[in-house]
Amino acid sequence: MKFACLFGFVALMLCTSSSGPAVGAERNAMTPSEMISQADSLFKARGYDDSRVLYISAVAEAEKIGSISDLTEALAMVARAYLITDRKEEGRPWLAKAQSSANASEPLGWSRYLGVRGRFEWQDKKLDTATATFKEMYRYCSEHKLHERAIDAAHMVAITGDYDSQIEWGLKGVAEAEAGKVTSWLGPLWNNLGATYEEMGKLRESLDAYIKAREYHWKYGDEKNRLIADWALGHSHRINGNRDEALKLLGPLVDWCQRVNDVEFLGWTHKELGELSLSDADSTSALQHFTLAESKLKEAGMPEWSPDDYRKLVEHISALSHK
Repeated sequence: MKFACLFGFVALMLCTSSSGPAVGAERNAMTPSEMISQADSLFKARGYDDSRVLYISAVAEAEKIGSISDLTEALAMVARAYLITDRKEEGRPWLAKAQSSANASEPLGWSRYLGVRGRFEWQDKKLDTATATFKEMYRYCSEHKLHERAIDAAHMVAITGDYDSQIEWGLKGVAEAEAGKVTSWLGPLWNNLGATYEEMGKLRESLDAYIKAREYHWKYGDEKNRLIADWALGHSHRINGNRDEALKLLGPLVDWCQRVNDVEFLGWTHKELGELSLSDADSTSALQHFTLAESKLKEAGMPEWSPDDYRKLVEHISALSHK
């Protein structure tokens, strides 16, 4: 399981909010850039539908006053709000409009357009094209001192590129975050590096990265970020052979996941505890944990989003049951 994407999108989550009549009344007195700023806050809080409505209002206001940069940003973000809610085809016309208005002489509009275009290319499985787009975005944002957007671009290259690119650009993102004092990004960036090192078989480097990721998620993240950071570090300790450290982190997660009703990570936690039981030669406990893991991960939709991994888990349970 690759966790880079997951952390990248949960790192800045807040409580979802919605806009009521009072907010709607305030919009008439807001500039397009103020609308975009407010919509960005809603988007980061996962209020995607509410943010889309406000971005569309910003489009109308930007057209009225002829603000090309605001228009491009708002159009691009309408497209992204559709994309992130699995309505990609509804977002494409908005991205096409953003492309028509985008101008490289407008840093905010152009950088926003590149970021959304790259995400559509990524979701279209055009990884080489997406990687090139995000590299272009990084260079452009660095030149214009748009630190947070440069970090976002590096973060995305660390998802879409090959292993060497993921390491190179992950470290660039870390350097950019430190230089721009955008410390809230350091958790997701270090987590991406941890996931990449793990996939490369560099388990010690992976553990070091997850340790740093946990530090920043606990400092700047919400409860969900912290829970997943503990799980990831516990998982990394396990595969590095650090049984006691792994159990110290993973053991409390069962109650934690149940308390916040996180079915997916309850499943992942039971799977990790099953692996630890196997390492202790306790096949009975392992089977219990794996069975609970299968139940919870099935409830979380794993057969749809990761059918091969789900099948392997079921086969593993079957093999243990017949021992």
